[in-house]
Formats: sequence, structure tokens, C-alpha cells
Amino acid sequence: MMLLQALTDSTMAAPVADQGLSVFDLLMKGGWVMLPLGFLFLVTLFIIVERFMGINTNGKIEASFVDNIKDFIQQGNLKSAESLCRNQRNAIGRILERATGRIGYPIKDIESTIENASQIELQRMEGNLPYLGVIAGIAPMLGFVGTISGIIRIFYEISISNDFNISTISGGMYEKMITSGTGLIIGLIAYAGYHLLNMKIDRFALKLQMAASDFLDVLQRPVASR
Repeated sequence: MMLLQALTDSTMAAPVADQGLSVFDLLMKGGWVMLPLGFLFLVTLFIIVERFMGINTNGKIEASFVDNIKDFIQQGNLKSAESLCRNQRNAIGRILERATGRIGYPIKDIESTIENASQIELQRMEGNLPYLGVIAGIAPMLGFVGTISGIIRIFYEISISNDFNISTISGGMYEKMITSGTGLIIGLIAYAGYHLLNMKIDRFALKLQMAASDFLDVLQRPVASR
């Protein structure tokens, strides 16, 4: 009966106590675990934004660019083709610039050059993406550490006060639930960002393969005519 009365009194008093509670104050009740979780959250946002912008910048493939390269090659104007590739300042430009510089060598050598350059550019695009996968696994576990810390705090407070009531356990419950929820949210953001950005890279890789195939098809004509 005494525990029921304590729960009832605390429930009635809670709206008054929490009227001025902001989101920041609520997060701060999560304890020390919120510091590394906050750091992971900032790192997650930075990597997602930085990689999104980097992939968009380097992953552009304009149809007019590929057509112009094909026209220059058919005309035998390799210097203009290389200059056009150099001015692109993106992944497809760097790849085709190296491939254009190999024109005159066997097609297999040019294919190998394109393949190697493509692998380098794809790895550049991935950049810090593996860190998102690490954060997706670490953040929920840090939240679980906060849960354990909150439970320890509850029993410590009970052992000190020798009084089992809602006011004794509320602090530990805050820490337990806030850290667990925050860790799961950060993990979900990192997980979603990792896979969505990899999907963008996969789409670029497909477009790159199509552009490289068109480039190699054009090379068959001057080589066959010699």
C-alpha cells in the first residue's frame, strides 16, 4: 500500500515537475554515456553529408560528355578528348582520361586501365563509409552500457537510502531509457545512411560500366580500320 501511494503521489506531481523540461535537459539526464553518443551522432551526420556531396560531385555522368569523347576519338583528335576529360574534374573524366591516353595499345590493355581506374574511383567514393557501419554497431551497444549504468545507479541509491520508492529509482530509469533510445536512433541513422549511400555508389558503378562499354565500342572502329 505504501508503494502504491508513493507511485500515485509521484504520478500526480510529475506534470508540475516536468513543465519546464526541455529536450536538452531530458538528454542530459542520460548521464555520462550521452557524451560519446553525442560525438557519434555528430560524426554520423558529418560523414553522411560529406559523402553525399562527394558522391554527387564525382558521380556525375553527362551524356553529352560521353558523346563528345566518342566524336573526338572517331575524328582522331585525342588531345581534345584528353583535354575534355581533364576539365570534367569528376570520376568519369579521370577514368576516360587515363583510357584515352592508352589508345593505340591493345584493347585488353585499355580495358584493364579502365577497370583499375574505376576501382580506384569507387574506393574514393566510399571514403569514410565503413565508419558508418561501425557506428551502427557501436551506438546501440553504448546505449546498452547506459542501461546497465542506470540499473546500477538504481540499486546503489536503494542501498544508500534503504528506501524503495519511485523517487529513488526515477533517476536511474531516466538514464536507462534515454541512453537506450538515443543509441538505437543513432544506430538507425548510421545504418540507413550507410546503405543509402552505397546504393548511390552502385548506381554510379552501373552508369560507369555503360559509359565504358560505349567508349570501348568506339575504339573498335579506328583499330579495325588500320
